Amino acid sequence: MFIKLVITHKLVITHKLVTPIALTMNEKATTGLKKRRRTRATPVKVAQGQLVKHHYLTMGHHRLSVFQPTVSRFDGLEWSQTNRPIIEQQLLKDGAILFRDFQIDSVSKFENLVQSFSSELIRYGEKSSPRTQLSQGVYTSTDHPADQPILLHNEQSYTLNWPMKICFCCLQPAAEMGRTPIADSRKIFQRLDAQIIEAFQTKQIMYMRNYGAGLGLSWQTVFSTDDRAVVENHCRQSDIEFEWLGNDTGKAPASQRLRTRQIRPAIRQHPQTGETLWFNHALFFNIVGLEASVREMMLQTVAADELAFNTFYGDGTAIEPEVLAAIKAAYDQETFAFDWQAGDVLLLDNMLTCHGREPFVGPRQVLVAMADLFLSNFSR
Repeated sequence: MFIKLVITHKLVITHKLVTPIALTMNEKATTGLKKRRRTRATPVKVAQGQLVKHHYLTMGHHRLSVFQPTVSRFDGLEWSQTNRPIIEQQLLKDGAILFRDFQIDSVSKFENLVQSFSSELIRYGEKSSPRTQLSQGVYTSTDHPADQPILLHNEQSYTLNWPMKICFCCLQPAAEMGRTPIADSRKIFQRLDAQIIEAFQTKQIMYMRNYGAGLGLSWQTVFSTDDRAVVENHCRQSDIEFEWLGNDTGKAPASQRLRTRQIRPAIRQHPQTGETLWFNHALFFNIVGLEASVREMMLQTVAADELAFNTFYGDGTAIEPEVLAAIKAAYDQETFAFDWQAGDVLLLDNMLTCHGREPFVGPRQVLVAMADLFLSNFSR
């Protein structure tokens, strides 16, 4: 039986900023919401000569930091380059920033904007989601099927090193849904019971992946090479156990399947703020994280140890269903989303804020770029 499915679990002159003033968004913070209320904005007063206002979109007890120009003719790139320290400071405070009306309408403009507040764009390696590369540092946000949601996660938290910044740009919002929900990793950690935290601090987390076999990305795609020696070298350098499957079947090396296991911390401290964070793919990569119908279909097709992704405690034991349910509840309680507008750019501190994607209807074009690689000193 063949399932047509890719499993992925699946952004001057110095101008003064006005005092933050809240805007109100009357919509429920749920990734499955189909009917939405109209956003209501509280008027913001801007002093003469101030080209950018800073305010918040509020959604229940959640709020999103926003930078927005007050004039139509505005050089967003020049402003962001000059005000990078302000952007960095706000990002560490809020974890997420929406740049609205910055006139970003192309891949090149998006790439230039991200470069203006980042040290270096990074290549998407050790992939888990299908993406199309559009320029040296810009990709489609995901090529995951439109009818399937993507659970919240911190980008590449399963790797040894990860991007500190991830940035999204909406060139075309979907006709229905298609938002990019986010949640605060600090608050998710705070919602989890002490027993759950202790278990993951003690045991850590194991990620198991199987590449290819019709259900996940091939190892050639994930590691961007056809050379098994390159893959093996990467695994050794990245503290990843690897196993080639089917070596005795007479298959050519390129068609042989690969299984990897890697143990990582589930809880991290932010390198700049020192805050403790829930930073992992424990739920995202676990079979329980899939929709029930997809999960059942997969388990009817392959054995449990052949799944494209799964997670365990670091000692190899199963993560209890009630623990996974508690983790999901913590994500759900902290999740909120805003309606994309064409030209919107969403910048996230990848450790402070996790992200996902709603299913959607109609064409949707959202770009992604990752920047500022963090090199961890983790070793078992």
